[in-house]
Amino acid sequence: MQLSHTSASPLRSTRSPLSGQLPAISGQTALFLDFDGTLADLAPEPDEVRLVSGVIPALLRLSGQLDGALAIVSGRRLADLDGFLSPLQLPLASEHGAQRRDAQGRVLSFAEPDLTEPARGVTEFAAQHDGLRVEIKLAAVALHYRHAPELESLCLRVMQEAADRTPGVELLCGKYVFEIKPANVSKGSAIKAFMREPPFAGRLPLFAGDDTTDEAGFAAVQSLGGEGIKVGEGATVAHHRCTSPSALREWLHAAFGGKSREDGQAPAAAPGARP
Repeated sequence: MQLSHTSASPLRSTRSPLSGQLPAISGQTALFLDFDGTLADLAPEPDEVRLVSGVIPALLRLSGQLDGALAIVSGRRLADLDGFLSPLQLPLASEHGAQRRDAQGRVLSFAEPDLTEPARGVTEFAAQHDGLRVEIKLAAVALHYRHAPELESLCLRVMQEAADRTPGVELLCGKYVFEIKPANVSKGSAIKAFMREPPFAGRLPLFAGDDTTDEAGFAAVQSLGGEGIKVGEGATVAHHRCTSPSALREWLHAAFGGKSREDGQAPAAAPGARP
């Protein structure tokens, strides 16, 4: 079993670009976006997340301007992402890359480990403690402890022990969540797979995300000559930082000369970074 906080590259804090602006989205960009904490603001419960008005039209416009080279890369289930983004059906990688829908609409599943035992054990554990929530996915089991942060150490121990007993998985640590997922997939591997296919191939990739689970994606795009954008605080390998999901959305609205849809302010990178 592996404990995976990020990509293999060491985390470091970054400062915003000297221009004070996030990288430009151009006609040669391949754009990859995380969902929670990036496109959408975080909510007390995953099911309570809502996209603000204007995001779906902005994504539709950007997808057209990029000739379809826009994909969502998330830890959520594919069906959940489609529900949030309806009526759009964008290329996407779900469950950290365990499933991927390509630009032709084909859905590819890369790993489905036997999670029967960890799912049973984690569910029994969560039932004994108020504030814990278990999420069973196609290829992963997630334990959310946002409403019981004092149980972080206990949750980590239980999830690590469950992962140790399950072949072919690793433990991924995110914001108030521990997740047992396949060891051979990541957001980085999903992005690299997209970059080998049209319409993404031959473009410069940009990836925006907010969590330690996005670090593999930042490392992947930067290894391909592109740029990672960390949304919010925290140590990161990304070259750029954005203050908040709202600021990230403003950056998307402003691409190709578009107009702000939320507060009328121009998108800006964070004035500085904190580890």
